[in-house]
Amino acid sequence: MRRTLRQSGNAGERVSRAGTIRAAAALVTGALVLSLSACGGDDGSDSGKGAAGGAAKTATTVKLPKLDGTKLEVSAVWSGVEAANFKKVLTEFEKRTGAEVTYVPAQDPIINFLGSKIAGGSPPDVAMLPQVGAIKQAVEKKWAKPAGPEAVAQLKKNYSPGWQDIGKVDGKQYGVYFKAANKSLIWYNTKVFENAGAKEPKTWKELLTTAQTIYDSGVTPMSIGGADGWVLTDWFENIYLSQAGPEKYDQLAQRKIKWTDPSVKQALTTLAQLWGKQDYIAGGADGALQTEFPKSVTQTFTGGDQPKAGMVFEADFAGANVQEAKAKIGTDAKVFPFPTVGQQAPVVSGGDAAVVLKDSKAAQALLTFLASPDAATIWAQAGGFLSPDKNVDLAAYPNAEQRSMAKALVGAGDDFRYDMSDQAPQSFGGTPGKGEWKDLQDFLKNPKDVAGAQSKLEADAAKAYGG
Repeated sequence: MRRTLRQSGNAGERVSRAGTIRAAAALVTGALVLSLSACGGDDGSDSGKGAAGGAAKTATTVKLPKLDGTKLEVSAVWSGVEAANFKKVLTEFEKRTGAEVTYVPAQDPIINFLGSKIAGGSPPDVAMLPQVGAIKQAVEKKWAKPAGPEAVAQLKKNYSPGWQDIGKVDGKQYGVYFKAANKSLIWYNTKVFENAGAKEPKTWKELLTTAQTIYDSGVTPMSIGGADGWVLTDWFENIYLSQAGPEKYDQLAQRKIKWTDPSVKQALTTLAQLWGKQDYIAGGADGALQTEFPKSVTQTFTGGDQPKAGMVFEADFAGANVQEAKAKIGTDAKVFPFPTVGQQAPVVSGGDAAVVLKDSKAAQALLTFLASPDAATIWAQAGGFLSPDKNVDLAAYPNAEQRSMAKALVGAGDDFRYDMSDQAPQSFGGTPGKGEWKDLQDFLKNPKDVAGAQSKLEADAAKAYGG
């Protein structure tokens, strides 16, 4: 759903050394700088074409069975543009197999939605789960079925071991990470930066200086989609990973240290340096808490040279909302990597994994298809999408920014950290109005109460993890 690139806290995780994280961060930074300086007015209109204007490869690389007359249901929390683009993928599966696939929109948290469907005897055949913790819960509840040999073969062929591992529970493959995200980006309105004489910051201190420069020019510096708690967890995770380092990050993700740890205090105190300045946030804390993620992006790129805010933090998928605002990526809107807070810049990733709930030939065939570059290429051409599949032709991505982000994602290999809240039990890290989402919303409202925020986070984590 919602990620410095990170590794799962589940079985099979690896603790990356600081040097590899720096290398991954440098790769992202370099790719973005090159793309943004080179692309000019590339707004994504060359969909399906590579940098040289040629068509992306569309050859069939995976064999699928004939499934004439078979009906399948697939559920995900995607809506709007995301849902429309995913349906294009499902339509291609229908063409190749003869199956009939129905997309069933799910509510967040999807585990609760699936629970009601299963209780009613009508679960979807396949579900797209946006958290590592949700996959684990689905397995524990005996809802999820293991991936078949054909899907596993596609994963081994197309995915790095790290992306395979985060779809495993107790060493067995269940999830296929179809959609990935780079959640260490800040988008900015180029007119605002030009008018203010602001520069892209590389460090947290420089970000605060840039924010003040934009504020002095008459524009509110930052837009925050605080109504969606996951946005706030991403803020914390980027700061924590950069400041505390990857080993501490893993320890907090695995609950080997508590939320009352001094490293959490330090990260929240740093976060409060920005969140505590109400004039820096569009609408102040109250306004931010009533602003959902899509609006936090669009209001940054509408209103000419007097938008609601000059910058907005979030992942590559914010590009779809930038385009909704009729802004051209690369000219009206640009991005810079999340600034370095500690010794290294953060590089956080997340994604959505396909999991089979009703084991059948058709459901396993869809899982196999989603593990192939054929499926990922379709959405890549539509934009607003990154795939961890290393065999997706970069020419499939519609603009220079997305090609650079995809290259950095795949190029990082296994040197990443996965979204911490998405590794947690859903009751703590993935439920509106509860757990970490609610606690950080409360902290946004009162960023002076660091100790109180830590106490709430620890109490809710203990409850969710069972101690």
